[in-house]
Amino acid sequence: MNIKTGENRFYIGDSEQEAKAEITFKHTEPQVILINHTFVSPELRGQGIAGKLLQKVVDKARNENLTIVPLCSYAARKMIDNEKYEDVLHKE
Repeated sequence: MNIKTGENRFYIGDSEQEAKAEITFKHTEPQVILINHTFVSPELRGQGIAGKLLQKVVDKARNENLTIVPLCSYAARKMIDNEKYEDVLHKE
């Protein structure tokens, strides 16, 4: 699976408008990004795609010295109370 970079998103598919899977985020403060949506089409589910998309956002945060607010339920479930993401999880 080739994960592509779009505007405030990482996705799989022919285009951002026809993504078969995506994770979207937005900058809420200069060094904070909020993950607001994760989607994987039924045909791609069960392959760990959502986790790979989440990892792309985490890698971006680490590379750009950002923190993440996981608003969408998938990202929140994966990131909160998980030591693996402690360094990028935004603390209020």
